[in-house]
Amino acid sequence: MGKLNTFPLSYKVRGQRIVIVGGGEEALNKARLAVKTTAQVVIISEQVEADFSGLGATVIGRRFAESDLDGAALVFVADHGDDGRAAIAAARARNIPLNVVDVPAECDFYTPSIVERAPLTIAISSEGDAPVLARLVRSRIEAALSPRLGAIARLAGSLRGRVAARLGKAEARRFYEDLVTSPAIERAVEAGQGAEAGAALLEAHAGKDGAAGVVWLIGAGPGAEDLLTLRAQRLLQEADVIVHDQLVPQAVVDMGRRDAERISVGKAKGNHTFSQAQINTLIVRLAREGRKVARLKSGDPMIFGRAGEEVAALRKAGIDYVIVPGVTAALAAAADTATPVTLRKVSSGFVMATAHGADDGEVRHWAALAATGMTVALYMGKSIAADVALAFIRNGASGHLPVGIVANAGRAGRTLYRGTLGELAGGAADFADGPAVIFVGEAVAHGDWAAAATLAAAEFKVA
Repeated sequence: MGKLNTFPLSYKVRGQRIVIVGGGEEALNKARLAVKTTAQVVIISEQVEADFSGLGATVIGRRFAESDLDGAALVFVADHGDDGRAAIAAARARNIPLNVVDVPAECDFYTPSIVERAPLTIAISSEGDAPVLARLVRSRIEAALSPRLGAIARLAGSLRGRVAARLGKAEARRFYEDLVTSPAIERAVEAGQGAEAGAALLEAHAGKDGAAGVVWLIGAGPGAEDLLTLRAQRLLQEADVIVHDQLVPQAVVDMGRRDAERISVGKAKGNHTFSQAQINTLIVRLAREGRKVARLKSGDPMIFGRAGEEVAALRKAGIDYVIVPGVTAALAAAADTATPVTLRKVSSGFVMATAHGADDGEVRHWAALAATGMTVALYMGKSIAADVALAFIRNGASGHLPVGIVANAGRAGRTLYRGTLGELAGGAADFADGPAVIFVGEAVAHGDWAAAATLAAAEFKVA
């Protein structure tokens, strides 16, 4: 993910002044935002052209003076003449945060597009580079939020002390989630009965405090954030703690709640910081503490994700769980290369298997399937690819059978390779770092592998 050049924050202006230098439409636009605060808004301009009436701002029709910045929290300059230059210099000398309208390079801060549901404010900023996009996002958020959200936020504030006294941290979060999302609360607020409805909801949650939590086994997909399902994104935002695998990119983990605890239980080849038994114990303990646990797994949790062992542990402990499917690496690799893993008159089926630790019987079975036209997708086989290809050939698969390999499927940095089973068995391929999926079968020839590197020509010859 890219780095921000600005740090988003909310700035206190209560009891202070917001000074706007300029009297035209640009100044008026800034004034309309500034008067939404409790600050005293002062407009200073020798020539007042826009209509500031009805805003509740103080308009001073004269030249700017340095003393106008006394008590100022923020300064907007919408005058590009001498007064504007004087105001910029004065604000710089006093270290008062400055916004020069339409001159991003001169700005200490930018004014975002604002969705206002006082006391709740949502600000969308483009760092001055794409204001049209920021306004479009604002309009969509505006349409999605209830006009009564501000009243619900005030209700939440009035209950804060009672919630802290009666509910633990996990149950308090669930209370606030229900308060904000409940249609019954919204109707009660609209009818002027929000206080009574909020108190009743608090009583209901007080009776649940200390209850066991839940574990969501979530498929993170192959690594691209936009391949997460909507359900996965929603639950990541609700989770109190995120327990994630080593293969899940940080950008995906960061899609969780900012204040959620994050625990890496990464297992890389030859480096297991957590055993599976320890992971099982961890997620059970966290759920018993009443927490919502997002168990984030690469790809799909039910495909080579050892989710079955975790589900068994949760069942034994009596912990509620939900499985959220994800895009598994083989399907991402097929999409990357437009490879139809099932294709009429070519491949009648698709098999996913793990090459690592496979015995002779399993390889013999895969070879037989590939020989009949089935597409075989091998996971965790990059380091032993040549040995597996050789075993396929020795068990009856043709050395001319098409092979396609995708490293880091579904990600921007994916790498493709193509060739034949015999070329792969030659052992000269030098694969990129990262997990890889090996496709074997006639369907591979029907994919788009134009960007793929060819496997080394040191082809294995069957004796």
